[in-house]
Order: sequence, then C-alpha cells, then structure tokens
Amino acid sequence: MEDFDITQAGQWPRLNSLAAGIADTNFRELPGPERAARYRLEAAGLYLDYSRNLVTDEVMGLLAELAESSPLAAHREAMFSGEAINTSEERPVLHTALRAAPGNLQADGLGELAGKIEAQKNRIREVSERIRAGEWLGLTGKPVRDIVNLGIGGSDLGPKLACEALKEFAHERIRCHFVSNVDGEAIRSTLRGLVPETTLVIVSSKTFTTQETLLNARTAATWFQESFQDRPGMENPYATPHFIAVTAAPAKAMQAGIPQDRILLFDEWVGGRYSLWSSIGLSIAISVGYDNFTRMLEGARQMDRHFRTAPAAENMPVVLALLGLWYVNFLAAESHAVVPYCERLAQLPSYLQQLDMESNGKSVTASGESVAHATGPIVWGLAGTNGQHSFFQLLHQGTHLVPVDFIGFVEDKLSSPEHHRVLLTNMIAQSAALMEGRQNEDLPPWRNYPGNRPSNVLLLDRLTPETFGALIALYEHKVFVQGSLWSINSFDQWGVELGKELARRLLDESDDRDALDAGAQALLDRIHRRSSG
Repeated sequence: MEDFDITQAGQWPRLNSLAAGIADTNFRELPGPERAARYRLEAAGLYLDYSRNLVTDEVMGLLAELAESSPLAAHREAMFSGEAINTSEERPVLHTALRAAPGNLQADGLGELAGKIEAQKNRIREVSERIRAGEWLGLTGKPVRDIVNLGIGGSDLGPKLACEALKEFAHERIRCHFVSNVDGEAIRSTLRGLVPETTLVIVSSKTFTTQETLLNARTAATWFQESFQDRPGMENPYATPHFIAVTAAPAKAMQAGIPQDRILLFDEWVGGRYSLWSSIGLSIAISVGYDNFTRMLEGARQMDRHFRTAPAAENMPVVLALLGLWYVNFLAAESHAVVPYCERLAQLPSYLQQLDMESNGKSVTASGESVAHATGPIVWGLAGTNGQHSFFQLLHQGTHLVPVDFIGFVEDKLSSPEHHRVLLTNMIAQSAALMEGRQNEDLPPWRNYPGNRPSNVLLLDRLTPETFGALIALYEHKVFVQGSLWSINSFDQWGVELGKELARRLLDESDDRDALDAGAQALLDRIHRRSSG
C-alpha cells in the first residue's frame, strides 16, 4: 500500500490551529457531567474514561475524520485477512488469527490456517495438562514442579506478565520462573533455589538463534549435567524430559539436541511482541490452566471484534490512538506514562514499552521515506501507588507534558477491601489532581499545581483471563492504528540489529575492532586491562 502523508490530510491545518490555543483553554471549567458522559466508552469488559484530556469536541471530531479519511480501515482488513503488511520482511501479521474463531478464519479467507492453529493449541493443551496433572516426569520419575522459561523480549515479557497478572488462577503446586537477561546471575540465582529432579526448562526462541536465550539454556544444561552426572545419557541434557523448545525453527532446536516430540511450534507470521497468544504462551497455560488460557484468547477476540466493527469515534483502540497522536504530533509530547493500580500488572509498563516502542519507534515510512513528523513516544511507568512516590512530582509540576493511562479494577479478590479502597481512591484522586491542579495566591508558588495535565482511566470490574486478554489486545490495536496513520511498518524491528551484529563480531576474537569508534575501543582496552590485572 502507498504511504499516507498525515500532514497533508485536510484536517491537519485546523488541528494545528486548535493545538495552538490549547494552552489558553482551562479544561477545569469545561462542563463536567456532560463531558464525562460523552467522553467514555465500553468494550470487551473495559470501561474508558477519557474526559480528562486536552481535547474539545471539535478536536475529537477532526481526529475521527482524519482516521476515517486515511487508509486505516483498509490496513486493518489487510491485517486480519493475512496480507503481507510487514513489508520489509514480506510477511503477514496474524497474531489475531491465533485467537479467532475457526468460522471467522474462513470468512477472512484463512481457512487453511485453522487446522494448523488448532494443532498448535492441542499441543499446548496436551503438554500443559500433563504437567499440571503430575504426569510429566523427570529423569528420576518425580513430577515437574518448577517451570523455567528462558526467553527474551516477546518470548519473556508477555508470558511473565500474564502469569503474574493471572496468579489468582495459578496451580497451587507449580511455580513458573522467567529468565531473560544474559547476566549470569539471573540464571544462576534462579536455578540455585530449584531441585533439578523436578525442574523443566522451556527454551523459547522464535529463531532458536537468540544469543541470550541459548547461552542461558547451555548454563541450565550444565546444571542438569552436574546434578545427574552419575546417570547415563547425560552427554546431551537437552534430550532429557527436563527440556522443551518453543520455536518457529524446529530444525535448529533439533540440531541443539531437543527431540521433535518436545518441540512446540508457532509460525513466522507471529511477531515476538505479539506471541503470548501462541505456543510461546505455554508457561501461561501451565500456570493457570489451558481453559483459562483460552479465556484469555476469548477476551482478546472480543476486543478484535470491537476494533473491526465500531466506528472511529466509538472505537476504543482508535480513540486511544488518536489521543496519543494528538499529543505527539500537535502538542509535542515525547513520552507516555502507564500506571496500573494493581501490583499484578507491575510488569505491564515494561510489556508496553516493547509493544509500542519496538513497533512505532521508526523514522522511515513503510516504503522507506523519511517521516515528516514525530512518531512513537517513549513509554514508561510503574505500578501505583509506588509511582506516586517516584515520578509523580514531574507529572504534576514538571515542565514536560506527559499523558498518563491509569488502569484499575473495581474488585480484587487477592486484596482486602480496605487496601483496595485506598488503592482505587488514590488512582482517581491522582487523575483528578493532574487535570484540576490548584492555584491559591495565599500559598507559595511551589505549593501550587498548574493542572491541565491529561490522563485516561481504564476501569475493569475484575482482573480475569478475559479482561486481561482484552486489555492487551486494546493496546496492540492502539499501536497498529498509530502505525497506520504514521504510515510506518509497526511489525519489524531493524533498529535492534546493528548492536547485536557488532557484539557478535566482537565476541569473535579473530575479528578486528576497526568498526568501532575510538571511545568504544578504549572501553574494551580498559576492560581487558582491568580484568587481566
């Protein structure tokens, strides 16, 4: 598809003009009840209050018109129908197919995928149910109790977030651990507290060439060898029932020594940061059960349906995307904070960092032209109320405009009523304080708050597999919408390659260091001197 230059859209000049007057608008004085009633949406078990944003009805109307006049609808259908919208890698983008009903796949012309997806799901069910039933036995005949997922990026962040978020539904006997960093202390400290006889390692790597994951896997293999050194056949620990691979490159996993019957598959058209819906989610199914895993898929499917059918002005992912675009392109915001008021979602900001910044942190369009406008913001955050004692000072009184997404739950069975009341009250108070501010001439300047600081509140009744799935799908589609409007490819990540390439060359001792700048060479020299002396 051809690039869409958003700066040439008919709505762009008027939006620019309206943005110039935003600083003079006191949003505290806009009609409250009417605005709150208009600026809210419900979909897939999620409730969005976006009334505390620096927008007027005219701004929202123009943004919706901009979306409707763009190729967004065509791009959306191209994704769901399996066109190769990841143009740089010539791949379709079909993580949504993993959670679609078979009938929907047929309607989208993807009926041939239904059998393959069902077979992959059956493997997730089979393996997870055997482990949960105590039927997956280690070398000494003892059932597995500890699962160690080795992965990085999407092979780690999504499953780790889901297992923590859904711990209310976790198996009481099985513990899941996640190791991603190549820092040796991460894998060693995890294994130190485990019993080899009852430990299962899942090596999660799409390409099965990921340096960090494979090095951690070798360390785990050595741990098993040392633990079972008197047992025959330990020259290849990967062949034991203590290893499973999840990959799109089964031949490479088998070359490493993992038997074919202990390899779970997913496809090249599943991007890493969208892979928790695939076999990469094996650890989720082990932790919370396959039925709850499918409930998570169902929640995402409900959000997919809403995203495909709701008009722009009533479409939750589109509205969030347009608000973000308004701040980035018209009000010069460079970052976006995500603050979940739920300890079980403490990993959500890290997950969304990868989802958003790896997808839309681009400076060229899908056709390779330089963009003429800002693109994806820096995404960051922390669980509330911890963030209030960390960075909220800057949000309230700093010089940067930082839109915030607050996320909370009406009920939490894992908390007490008193704790949860205090938690939710703080969330609502912070959102209100950011917008309302406080101006009092009797107070010194440092006791006043400018207000007019924007935020959204996402409120869910409970954190269930369905609402969790819908929440993740909401942000996936928000990122997609922004990428479409900015005419960038949200599904590649070439920016991560150069550093990895240089690291590989440096690890090859026969390679010279001419490709490095003088500062990098000096750092390597110092490391060599200090570690050798």
